[in-house]
Amino acid sequence: MQLSDFDYVLPEHLIAQFPPENRGGSRLLHVNGATLEDCTFAELGRFLRAGDVLVFNDTKVIKARIFGQKESGGQIEALIERVLDDHRALAHVRSSKSPKPGSKLVFNGGWVAKMVERQGDLFLLEFESDMPVLQILDAAGQLPLPPYITHVPDDEDAKRYQTVYARDPGAVAAPTAGLHFTDEILEQLRAAGVQTAFLTLHVGAGTFQPVRVDNIADHKMHFERYVISGETVAQLKAAKAAGGRIIAVGTTSLRALEASSQRGLLAEPQGDTDIFITPGYEFKVVDRLVTNFHLPKSTLLMLVSAFAGYDVMKNAYQHAVEHEYRFFSYGDAMLLEKQTL
Repeated sequence: MQLSDFDYVLPEHLIAQFPPENRGGSRLLHVNGATLEDCTFAELGRFLRAGDVLVFNDTKVIKARIFGQKESGGQIEALIERVLDDHRALAHVRSSKSPKPGSKLVFNGGWVAKMVERQGDLFLLEFESDMPVLQILDAAGQLPLPPYITHVPDDEDAKRYQTVYARDPGAVAAPTAGLHFTDEILEQLRAAGVQTAFLTLHVGAGTFQPVRVDNIADHKMHFERYVISGETVAQLKAAKAAGGRIIAVGTTSLRALEASSQRGLLAEPQGDTDIFITPGYEFKVVDRLVTNFHLPKSTLLMLVSAFAGYDVMKNAYQHAVEHEYRFFSYGDAMLLEKQTL
């Protein structure tokens, strides 16, 4: 398929710049083949039953954007892609000239990092401090809002661009389908017999990288690290055996589950994955998907088209535009039923 097959026209005013007034107050489009139903997110429980399992990504967004200057005085901006350990991180670095190996970067607050080497598009940085990298970022960094959100992140973003169940710091972007859930909604679903399970996939900045090839088969995905606990593996296998449905909350949860099952159901519960899901992919674990609306020509739009059906998604997105749903990270949600092949 061609990249142009995944384009659509989106009026700019439908890109949500701020979260809804109340968490959980978004709209929900239920997509079941050709049948589309406009709902509120609070109605999600209508479509679930006892024994179903909602699988959440419990990654926590870090203040991954940090500013400073090179020793030569040139301004720099670093976006931490992955924290490797207490002192090293891989980062995207923007500057007039790329820093060379061995050069020092001085970030706001006086934090110093040495550029060790290039690793493809990324720079390996080694911070010269006894304080762990995550604490340095928390002290000096900025929340990395997506490029289509135009305001400077504030205290409200610090609360709302984070799920209520975020636990494990390391993501550069939020698993945004989870932003709709409140503690109250989760309690109501559990009271109705719906199970909840958690995994961790630290979302990288590559999630916003545009596809630069016309033939999507030529696109190379970025790697992301995922971990699924033994407890979650056992819970999901038991649910499957009992006839329960596995509902991924967000494309990151889906990618982790599917990546772990390429050689058998949840057979590889941790690893680095560059899985690229496009139409024609046969899903091995996930039965339903809660997700937001994705950018034109994006790998995530390709993923949902694989899951629910290409023509189904084109119709759903046209409906969403015509009915003025709010798009992208702070926007509204969809519940997708898996197409039957």
